[in-house]
Amino acid sequence: MSDNYSMRSLVDEIGKAPKDFTKKDIIKFIRDNEIRHINFQYPAGDGRLKTLNFVINDGDYLEEILSCGERVDGSSLFPFIEANNSDLYVVPKFRTAYMDPFCELPTLNFLCSFFNKDGNPLESSPEYTLHKACEAFKKTTGMEFQAMGELEYYVIAGDDEAYPAVDQKGYHESAPYAKFGEFRQLCMNYIARTGGQIKYGHSEVGNFALDGKIYEQNEIEFLPVNAEEAAEQLTVAKWIIRNLAYQEGLDVTFAPKITVGKAGSGLHVHFRVVKDGFNQMLKDGVLSDDAKRAIAGMMTLAPSITAFGNTNPTSYFRLVPHQEAPTNVCWGDRNRSVLVRVPLGWTAKKDLCSQANPGEPSAQYDTTQKQTVEMRSPDGSANVYLLIAGLAVAARYGFEMADSLDVAAKTYVNVNIHKAENADILNRLSVLPDSCEASAECLEKQRDIYEKYGVFAPAMIDGIIDGLKAFGDRTLRKDIGNDQAKILALVEKYFHCG
Repeated sequence: MSDNYSMRSLVDEIGKAPKDFTKKDIIKFIRDNEIRHINFQYPAGDGRLKTLNFVINDGDYLEEILSCGERVDGSSLFPFIEANNSDLYVVPKFRTAYMDPFCELPTLNFLCSFFNKDGNPLESSPEYTLHKACEAFKKTTGMEFQAMGELEYYVIAGDDEAYPAVDQKGYHESAPYAKFGEFRQLCMNYIARTGGQIKYGHSEVGNFALDGKIYEQNEIEFLPVNAEEAAEQLTVAKWIIRNLAYQEGLDVTFAPKITVGKAGSGLHVHFRVVKDGFNQMLKDGVLSDDAKRAIAGMMTLAPSITAFGNTNPTSYFRLVPHQEAPTNVCWGDRNRSVLVRVPLGWTAKKDLCSQANPGEPSAQYDTTQKQTVEMRSPDGSANVYLLIAGLAVAARYGFEMADSLDVAAKTYVNVNIHKAENADILNRLSVLPDSCEASAECLEKQRDIYEKYGVFAPAMIDGIIDGLKAFGDRTLRKDIGNDQAKILALVEKYFHCG
């Protein structure tokens, strides 16, 4: 996208792409716009953004905090850091700067990196783990791992009986049957102003009414970018949606499941691999062997990826058959019953624009960059950085596997696996874990792959496994069954997940 279309005031005024921002650029912008406040933001162990506020006392102090960052208590941010050795530094990344859309006083926000007492990147921080995963992928394959997210969420408000929506029929619905399109558009506007690269937004399938409230499912989908930027954009987007909901007097949740029989909210993540600026997912109009290798890695590590993408007990009430979420380890083209889906691509080489608009002269547009592959198991409870890091590890592992193309061939299906006539196919497929405890055990078995090249720190893996086992939910799904009251109590407990 041309910078002329960017809504980021920094890009317009500085006249550079964010990746080229320097400290000198930032200081000049602050002085020119008489900004007196700065916020440092950083993702902690719970996946949410934390914030540290500054007043710019004078030029020397501004230079100091931009150069040195600030000290924080790591033991309060991460469960695996001990209190007796907990001091960390947070240092701003200039390319992430954006004007805070919620502060009355002009305030510039930065996402930060963590450093330890020796001045080295914190090996076990989520953002550095993702960085290492991307670097390992690039070193192994010579390609860049890119990602984008589909951010699903429920907006909850008092029931509105005018123009009622049809239960579970909210997909791409328009006003007045969809009630929160204006709120979604406002969220998209704010996200774009912070630098988020949005593809589109729409209402989703899962609207319903319950106990005098309406639950309307919405989605904001992003464009593929470098995987580190994708995680940053999703994390800031969740922060924005929650803040706007608070301002508007609405409830918003990214919870994986609300109640039985209703679609849960996923966090589908698309990925592609890029070399020299060109998407490598297609070759001669069909899925490339490189794409299949990456998919094979996803098939192999799918059980343990849930440890990063499905992190509380309600996640496993979503991962049940016939509920808009996958349960079996397989992949396919344009098939929404599978774990990894290859979406419909623009591979027919037809000029759709001139067909839809007969007066438009025929032209060729390079559509190969649009092809992605979608991982459908994760949900809104995920720590986005660790989830995308796990996907990058899986994709890398697919290139390291000697039999990756065979694995891809054996796990490919082109039918709805949940139809009775396809029971034989379903029965030969492995299944995803059914609880946090089972997910932890899968991660324990496959942890060596994540720890290779130092990507995931062993202490971090230990902490994730311990945290998942602590839920004690091995039989919870069976114990609760279809008891709506108990499920709602769980949703309430984990309402603000992710």
